[in-house]
Amino acid sequence: MELPALTAELEDWTALNDSIGFSELLIGNGASLAVWRKFAYFSLFDEAQTTRNRPLSPTELSVFRALDSSIFEQVLSALKSSIRVNAALTINASSPRHRYFAIKEALIHAVRSLHIPWSLMQTDSLTRISQALAQYQTVYSGNYDLLTYWAAQQTPEAFDDLFRGPDSTFDPTNCQRQGKATRLLYLHGGMQLVKNVDGSTRMLKSSESTLLASFAINQLGDIPLLVNEGSSADKLRSIRSCDYLTFCYSQLAQPKATLCLFGHSLAAQDQHLVRALQQAQLQTLAISIYPHNPAFILQQKQHYSALFAEQNLELRFYDALSHPLGHPDLRVPVPKP
Repeated sequence: MELPALTAELEDWTALNDSIGFSELLIGNGASLAVWRKFAYFSLFDEAQTTRNRPLSPTELSVFRALDSSIFEQVLSALKSSIRVNAALTINASSPRHRYFAIKEALIHAVRSLHIPWSLMQTDSLTRISQALAQYQTVYSGNYDLLTYWAAQQTPEAFDDLFRGPDSTFDPTNCQRQGKATRLLYLHGGMQLVKNVDGSTRMLKSSESTLLASFAINQLGDIPLLVNEGSSADKLRSIRSCDYLTFCYSQLAQPKATLCLFGHSLAAQDQHLVRALQQAQLQTLAISIYPHNPAFILQQKQHYSALFAEQNLELRFYDALSHPLGHPDLRVPVPKP
């Protein structure tokens, strides 16, 4: 199948969807940026080193270096294991516990400094996002912020997050599709998700207005499930250590005819997602591009075309602003300091 000519032209999303039909959606940081420009941070790890409230100290940074990781979930899991081993061996060492809570606190402040406050979210915007997501059978989110979660709470009966077990845990034996509800699968975790010692995952149930405030509550048993950054290999290791993330990743790799990509750059650190899409044996992949200028559009088309050059796959490029998730009216102005 021939790839489309690389011109600066972009299709209209509505016309493209009407002609082909897309039942699955993969969203990236661009979907969050369409609402709140502070989500344009480069690195949560870097942000945690400079946040005003509780930055990472040199001692805490040494733990990240020792583990050769910038993923908070991996570092917190390692410290938690150290605490449990020390307790089992009756070793009186308080440092791992102190570092655990200090790193967790730095993560909390970094996330809160970047996240849109609930008080600034408009119900109309969340309803529009909810309606846009509900048009798909499955939505894969590569984001960890609360926008998708908040939007789904507007019409909870329209969505299935698969956390059906006791205490809202994920049960891998009970994840079959039920009814026509849209499945929400968080590929890299989320602020509403925590990881238990055994690798299982549960969702924190809280009202929309308090979940951001209660994010990563100060309990040893709650490790925030945020595969926030690092190399693709690092992310995949974190995914493989969690039953829920493993399930989500496997679903993305399942054969499917079409998929819509919105706001996801599929950069070098996301090559594991590219491999999953390649395994999915797609026939058509629709890709959003923000219409900055012709040179930018061509550069983006070349990037995506190179990723799937070996695939028998039709790439269709559409204007991100023509998709409901990219509508300019969703943008919330960031208040001046």
